[in-house]
Amino acid sequence: MTGIPLSQPDITEKEIQAVVDTMRSGRLSIGPRQSRFEEVVAERTKRRRGIAVNSGTSGLHLVLRALDIGPGDEVITTPFSFIASANCILYVGAKPVFVDIDSRSMNMDPAKVEAAITPKTKAIIGVEVFGDPTHMDRLAQVAGAHEIPLIEDACEGLGGVYKERPVGSFGRAAVFGFYPNKQITTGEGGMIVTDDDKLADLCMSMRNQGREDMSLHDPGCNTHAGSWLAHARLGYNYRLSEINCALGIAQMERLDEMLDMRRNVAQMYFQRLMGFKDLILPNLHENETRSWFVFVVRLSDLYGGTERDRVVQGLRRHDVGAANYFPCIHLQPFYKKRFGYDKGMLPIAESVSQRTIALPFFNRMDETHVELATHTLYVMLQREQLLMQKDAS
Repeated sequence: MTGIPLSQPDITEKEIQAVVDTMRSGRLSIGPRQSRFEEVVAERTKRRRGIAVNSGTSGLHLVLRALDIGPGDEVITTPFSFIASANCILYVGAKPVFVDIDSRSMNMDPAKVEAAITPKTKAIIGVEVFGDPTHMDRLAQVAGAHEIPLIEDACEGLGGVYKERPVGSFGRAAVFGFYPNKQITTGEGGMIVTDDDKLADLCMSMRNQGREDMSLHDPGCNTHAGSWLAHARLGYNYRLSEINCALGIAQMERLDEMLDMRRNVAQMYFQRLMGFKDLILPNLHENETRSWFVFVVRLSDLYGGTERDRVVQGLRRHDVGAANYFPCIHLQPFYKKRFGYDKGMLPIAESVSQRTIALPFFNRMDETHVELATHTLYVMLQREQLLMQKDAS
C-alpha cells in the first residue's frame, strides 16, 4: 500500500457495463436513461419530480432562477460550506446573508437564521454539512412561518434519514451533487428534487437552453427537429448526458450497499479515535440515519489554524490524504473584497473552520487503511503537543 487517498469513487463492472451499453445505444443525450435516473432519485427522496443537471451548483442556480430571486433580494445561508452554496446566489444577482453555525452539527443555527430575516429575504439555503441533517426540520419551520422558500442543499447527504424523513424532502426543492467524492457519482452531475410542478417545469426548460416543450429532443435524433430552435426563456446548457445518467442509475442500485460500507468505515474511525482527548468527533443525532460523505474531526480549543495546518501537512507527508474542510466562505478573498467581511463577524464558524480535518474516507477502506490513518494522526498530534510545550517553556 503506497498511500491512502482522501477519497475514491466505487466503480464496479456493473457501472462500466452500463456506460458501455449506453455508448452502443446511439443515444447519448436527452433519452430514457435521464428519465429513469430522475425517477430513481425522486423515489428515494419521496419527491414527485427529479430534474437531472450537470452539477449540484447548476441545480442550485436553476432553483433560485425558478423562484424569481434576483437583484435586490437577499438569501440567508451558511458560511461553513463548499463555496458553491453561496456563489449560486451571486449568479442571480442577489446577496448572500451569512449567519453563524451551531458548533455541534456545524449547520446553521435556526435561531440566528430567524433573527436575520428581513423584508428583503427571499429564500434560505440550508446545507446539510458533511451529510448531517440536524436542524433541517427547524429551518423548514422558520421558512414556513415567514412564507419564504427553503432550498435544501443536500449535495452531501444522499440516502440519509432524519426524524423518519429522507434527506432531500425538507425544502421547496432540494439539490444533490454527484461529484466523484460523493456517496454516488455520475462523474459530474447533480439532481433537483421537488413536489412543485411549476418549479420543476421551469428548471427542466432552463437546463435545456430555455426550450418550452419538455418532449423536445436533439434534431440529430430526428424528433421535433422543427421546434429545436424555439426558446421561451433565458436558459443554460445544464443537461446531464445519457452516459452520466447510466452511471448514476447503476450507482443508485448499489446505494444501500455503499452506504453500509461507509457506515462501517465511520464506525472503525469512531472505535479508534474515541480515546483521542484532543479530538472532537462527528456529532450523531438519535433520530438520524447518517449518510456519510466525509469523516471530519475537529481539534480541541487548544489548537488553532497554524497547528491544524501542520497536522494536515504531516498527514500528507506520510501519504495519508487529509484536507481542511471547510474554509469560511465569508473570509474567501473575493467575498472579503466585495462585501467587506472580516474576521470576527461569525466567530463560531471561524473557530470551527480553523480546527477541522477531513480524514481519508471512501467505501473500500479496510482496517489497515483506518489504522494507518489514525496512527499517523496520533503521531502528528503528539508532535504538536511537544511543540506547544516547547513554546510554553
